Amino acid sequence: MKPYIMIMVFKNDSNEFISLSELNETNKNIVLDSGATDKTFIWNTSDILKIVIDKIPYELSKGGIIFLTEFHHIDHIELESARMVRFNKSFFCMIDQDKQVGSKGLLFYGATHVPIVILDPLSTEDFEVTWTIFKHEMQRTDILQKEMLETLLKRMLILSVRILRNSTYLHQLEKRQIELIREFNYLVENHFCEHHDVAFYASALNKSPKTLSNTFLNYNRSPLHIIHDRILIHAKRQISYTSLSVKEIAYQLGYNDIQTFSRFFKKCEGISPSQYRDKHAI
Repeated sequence: MKPYIMIMVFKNDSNEFISLSELNETNKNIVLDSGATDKTFIWNTSDILKIVIDKIPYELSKGGIIFLTEFHHIDHIELESARMVRFNKSFFCMIDQDKQVGSKGLLFYGATHVPIVILDPLSTEDFEVTWTIFKHEMQRTDILQKEMLETLLKRMLILSVRILRNSTYLHQLEKRQIELIREFNYLVENHFCEHHDVAFYASALNKSPKTLSNTFLNYNRSPLHIIHDRILIHAKRQISYTSLSVKEIAYQLGYNDIQTFSRFFKKCEGISPSQYRDKHAI
């Protein structure tokens, strides 16, 4: 008996796209095939899900949800059963609708980390109900279908943001501090190649560097560490997945000479960019 496979897709003439997938061992590799502006979240419904992203392994327990953008490179995935939601920027632009959802800089475009939330029993019930309605709405064809699908997507994202805030250091912060962290993360995501100093981001946020650093006191990374982490993530992606020379990668990341970049990379990784490429050659 063949395993049950469900892949439901909504796509209209405006190129607005969203898909729901029930994943298993047979069709798991569809996770690897994402579009240029796609956002993805994968909800593990079995005991363990293992996924390798940008050469880094992650493990999700049952009820774990991982959030990915178009910039993440999925190398490998192992699972028994999971659910995936994937949508493009045309369907839902989280930047334009950030005030409604609040996922920018937390679930997506978080600068350095891959966000993972864990559903408790009550949250699992909320997600199960939403998933069931989602499937029903994917089969409708009326003029309000897109609006209803977007509403259901927003609900899942808002529930996830709520869980993330309540289960991390963020619950210790005031709303204005959380908003500052989100905006900082998003700015780093957009400007890390050109600006490596905290002062630029502080100025863009109308804050002093000290105020910005103080906001991160309960976090295990300072603003400068976050900037450096984001530079390093991009460097390792380019070294691992492209044929660009180390000099080209250094220039792309805003370094005027390869020596400065190589010193930075070796300080962070313990090996040179060339040694890293040899070690992680595909």
